[in-house]
Amino acid sequence: MEPDQMIRQRFEALQGVLDERMRRLVVAAEAKVLGRGGVSIAARATGVSRRAIGVGLKELEQLGDLPIVTTGRVRKAGGGRKKTVSKDRSLIADLEALVEPVTRGDPGSALRWTCKSVRRLSAELDAMGHGTSHRMVAELLHDLDYSLQANSKTMEGAAHPDRNAQFEYIHKRITDHLERGAPVISVDTKKKELVGDFKNGGRELRPKGNPERVRVHDFMIRALGRVAPYGVYDLAQNAGWVSVGVDHDTAAFAVETIRRWWRSMGRSVYPDARALLIVADGGGSNGSRVKLWKVELQRLANELAFPLSICHLPPGTSKWNKIEHRLFSHITMNWRGKPLISHEVIVNLIQATTTRTGLKVHCELDTNIYPAGVKVSAKEQAQVNIKRDPFHGDWNYTIVPSE
Repeated sequence: MEPDQMIRQRFEALQGVLDERMRRLVVAAEAKVLGRGGVSIAARATGVSRRAIGVGLKELEQLGDLPIVTTGRVRKAGGGRKKTVSKDRSLIADLEALVEPVTRGDPGSALRWTCKSVRRLSAELDAMGHGTSHRMVAELLHDLDYSLQANSKTMEGAAHPDRNAQFEYIHKRITDHLERGAPVISVDTKKKELVGDFKNGGRELRPKGNPERVRVHDFMIRALGRVAPYGVYDLAQNAGWVSVGVDHDTAAFAVETIRRWWRSMGRSVYPDARALLIVADGGGSNGSRVKLWKVELQRLANELAFPLSICHLPPGTSKWNKIEHRLFSHITMNWRGKPLISHEVIVNLIQATTTRTGLKVHCELDTNIYPAGVKVSAKEQAQVNIKRDPFHGDWNYTIVPSE
C-alpha cells in the first residue's frame, strides 16, 4: 500500500476526535517520518494545508520529549483568520441595501427587480468590491435574522367603520332565526375552475415515480370550458348544495342555485318555514348593489310565498363567510392533486366531500345559459318589494312577496 493511502486511512480513522491543533500535530508527525517530500505527500493525503503542516512541525520541535497536554484552547487569543466582516466595514451595510433597497438603500438597485438568491447577492457584492461567496452571504443573512418567506395575506384595505357592528348584527339575526327553527344559509361562488387535464394543486397517493400527467400550459379547452361552482351551506344541518354552472356567474345563476337547494333539500327539512335568512358577500353575483340579484330574489320570494332576508358581509371580509371554511375548503382538500378532467369528475368529487363532523354535500350540473350584462329596467326595479332594516339598509334588507 502506498504511503499516502496509509496516511489517509489513519487520518480518517482519527479525524473525528482531533481538534485543530492535534490534527496539525498528527499530520506533521506523518510528514516528519516520511522525510524528504513528506509534507507534500501528507498534504495530498489529508487535505491539510502545507502551511498548517509546517506550523505543526515547528510545534513538534518545540515539544521535544514533553507530553502533549490539551488545555481546551486550540489557538492563542486573537489567533486564526479574521472574519471578512471585521476587515470589510461596509459589507453588512451594502448587503442590507441590496436585500431591502427601499428602506436601506437605493430604490434603483439592480436587485430590486430580480430574484435575491445568495449567489446573485454574492455576485453583486463582488462587483461592488467585496470579496464574498454565496456561503458567506447565507451565513451573514442568517446572522441578520433574514429567512426565506412567502407573501402573507394580511392587508385587507381600509376597514369600514361599521365592520364590527355588521358582524354583530349578522350574528344576532342568525341566532334569532335558528332559535325559531327558520333556515339560515350562507352562499357564495367558489373559484372558477378549468375543465380538462390541467394541474390541480396539492398531492395524492400514487405509485412511486408515476405522477399524474397533466398539461404544461393552462390554456382553456374550448370544448370543455370552465365551471363556476356556486354553493349553498345550511348552517343548522351542516349540509351543502353546489350547482356547477357551465356559463356565466350571474345573479340569475346564484338565485337559481338557491331555488334548486330549496326544492331538493330545504323544503323537506323545513316544511313549516315562513322565512329564510341568506348571508352573502358584499360583491360578486350576489353583491349588495347588484340590481338583478334583488329582482331574481323577488321572483323566488313570490314562488316560496314567504320573505327572504339578506345580510351582506362588510367589504373585504369574504373569507369570514361560513361557506368558505365549512364547505369550500373541504371541497378543495378533497380534490387536491386530482385533475378536473370532466364535468362528471367535478360533480363526483364535490359530492364525495365529507368531514368528521358530518358534512354532507349534494352537487348537480347546471347547464342553463345565464347571459352576462343583463340590464334591469326601471319597471322591474320598481316591482321589487324591498324592506330595508334600520341598521345599514344597504347591507340588511328583506324581499317580501308581492301581493
